[in-house]
Amino acid sequence: MAVLMLFSLFEFLLGATSTAQRPVWYLGMNLNPDDGHMMDYTTGWADDTDIGTTENALTKDFIDREIWNLPVNYIAIVRHQNGVADAVKVFKFTEESRSMLSRFQDMNPGRQIVTEGGPIQESIASNAQNMADDPIFSIGGDLAFNWAYSDNGCRIALTGGHLSSAHINDDNTHGLGNHFACNPLTGVENDEVWAHEISNIQDCSLIAPCYTVQFQGTDHGSGHHLVSARTLR
Repeated sequence: MAVLMLFSLFEFLLGATSTAQRPVWYLGMNLNPDDGHMMDYTTGWADDTDIGTTENALTKDFIDREIWNLPVNYIAIVRHQNGVADAVKVFKFTEESRSMLSRFQDMNPGRQIVTEGGPIQESIASNAQNMADDPIFSIGGDLAFNWAYSDNGCRIALTGGHLSSAHINDDNTHGLGNHFACNPLTGVENDEVWAHEISNIQDCSLIAPCYTVQFQGTDHGSGHHLVSARTLR
């Protein structure tokens, strides 16, 4: 499984007697948790740089810097298998006309709930598999960005999952772009062995203690309680 993100403003089409709107979507990011490149909390999201190539935009980690700098009002998160979508959620940002770069650079204090009322559109294919572990499509709620807690960070989580308190080091907020040993207010890594790209949704608190935190694919560090799970498909 890979996750791509599409972004949109509205394009206004002026006619002789009326004004129409239609969404114009742009591919800004793709995450593949099994491609050998790790898009953890500290890599790519706030760096103002291209990652990958357009030729491999649907098969490897990818950021289009130009799109990442565009002001956007909507985000579509799409789960796909080699470019064939099997699930999508569309959200409208509460704060309009900001770029994704500016949103992810806004890390201090971070912990923003950036949408309201849940997805405005959601679709899951009848043949989509292994949905129960999916950090985006197995739970409801709104999008949380830059979820900083203790020395941990998660770039995108959903409010329907567990959002750790700011000073609790429980390693238990799970989503896209994660790290268990960083300064989440600056995006600086402390120890690379705790970086991970896409986490399964789970309740595995370090305080419990739980030492089998599961991640999709192999794009994660070698920390002793990080466990590779299947890449969802």
